[in-house]
Amino acid sequence: MAEKTNNTGEMNNEAVDEVVEEVFDEAESVGEETVETAEQQNEEGSSLASELEAKLEESENRYYRLRADFENFRRRVNLDKESSEKYRAQSLISDLLPAIDNFERAMQMAPENEQTKSLLQGMDMVYRSLIEALKKEGVEPIEAVGTEFDPHLHQAVMQVEDPEHESNIVVEEFQKGYKLKDRVIRPSMVKVNQ
Repeated sequence: MAEKTNNTGEMNNEAVDEVVEEVFDEAESVGEETVETAEQQNEEGSSLASELEAKLEESENRYYRLRADFENFRRRVNLDKESSEKYRAQSLISDLLPAIDNFERAMQMAPENEQTKSLLQGMDMVYRSLIEALKKEGVEPIEAVGTEFDPHLHQAVMQVEDPEHESNIVVEEFQKGYKLKDRVIRPSMVKVNQ
């Protein structure tokens, strides 16, 4: 830029105006660039913020799903633990039931002499001890004869037509059924009236 000076060495008004205009033009272009840069940064910042918000929401959702899965797992484990404690004797009881059936069949024999009678009394005492021990564990026999047939409790092996009994009533029990608390260990084998 060539400066125009008068003979006293001072700049004239025209030169000052040109310099001022050039400075303002440069300032305007720098200001426009700064505004454009700020707008770009603002747009980039808002897109980055929305991206981060989406990732945060996804992470929160994943956290809530994992927490719910963990709560379900913990509830299942507690239910399994309670169930295993409640029914811990089931396999032992299932193994003892055939022996109890044999005791019942043996005690139905008619004593022929005094020796057989005392043997049956001893067997009866052992039988009652077993039944008491099973009751303490929560085992109870399933009532069958005279009750309405329930497929959850009874296993029908025969049907008869007996006018003395109502329809769907258990007439005879072939094998006694047992429940452990609220679970059927062995259903009763029964004869049902049609």
